[in-house]
Amino acid sequence: MPTHALSGYMLLFAKFSAKKGRSMDSFEKQLHTFYDKAITLGTEYGGQLILAIIVLVVGLWVIGKVSNAVRRHAVKGLPDETLAQFLTNIFEIILKVLLVISVASMVGIETTSFVAILGAAGLAVGFALQGSLSNFAGGVMILIFRPFKVADYVGAQDVEGVILDIGIFVTTFETFDKRIIIVPNGPLANGNITNYTASSIRAVEVSIGIAYSDDIAKGKAAMEQAIQNDSRVLKEEGNVVAVVDLGSSSVDFLVRAFVKTDDYWSLFFDIRPMLKSALEEAGLTIPFPQRDVHIIPD
Repeated sequence: MPTHALSGYMLLFAKFSAKKGRSMDSFEKQLHTFYDKAITLGTEYGGQLILAIIVLVVGLWVIGKVSNAVRRHAVKGLPDETLAQFLTNIFEIILKVLLVISVASMVGIETTSFVAILGAAGLAVGFALQGSLSNFAGGVMILIFRPFKVADYVGAQDVEGVILDIGIFVTTFETFDKRIIIVPNGPLANGNITNYTASSIRAVEVSIGIAYSDDIAKGKAAMEQAIQNDSRVLKEEGNVVAVVDLGSSSVDFLVRAFVKTDDYWSLFFDIRPMLKSALEEAGLTIPFPQRDVHIIPD
């Protein structure tokens, strides 16, 4: 090999070795700097970090115990188990969020902006879910105050039917023709509610007329005897048979008979044929609308 070529290779190797040496020195300096910073941070914040971890672990344990105790008492105290479970879960989530914020502040993390972000996010979610939150609030009110319960016959929001289920957001009705209607709890809680089965007794009311030529007292006595003879009618509840109107072609009676709620529909469908038979047996008639036409000769 020529002498000048060998010298060139040796010079290149020397430059590479020097560059590599400088790189190693720089890496070692960075490593020492990182190590020194780690020691400094560990000395300064290590105690706070360990304390924060301990607080987090102990706090989660305490929250679990408190939540279980609250859940047991809520299930016993509230009228609906679904509501008790839901409210307990909300309570547990709030406690965990407060614990995380406290732990973050212990290790020196600024929590003011974090809380502000949470507040802004909560406000935005509240606006976005305004209808759902209204239904949730309505569901809570229904489950707490219990204007009706499952299996009640209820009329509300132009819907009548038997209550199949009361949820947090919606209530499910079943109508007589077996339609399933789901009503949001917000409008349901804020509107008029008619609970037909809340009372143990109900009154069956019917209007029936007799002819003007018939004896009013006789007709009244016949209908009173008819409802008196029916075993479903409660005799001590002040049943009524009274004239309420003088119609265009009949003397109109109001018949009000009180029964147990379970017997309401059976008597509702039976009372008209029963009263008609009683009036016919007494020799009275139920007139139909008629008009007399008088022809005046020219």
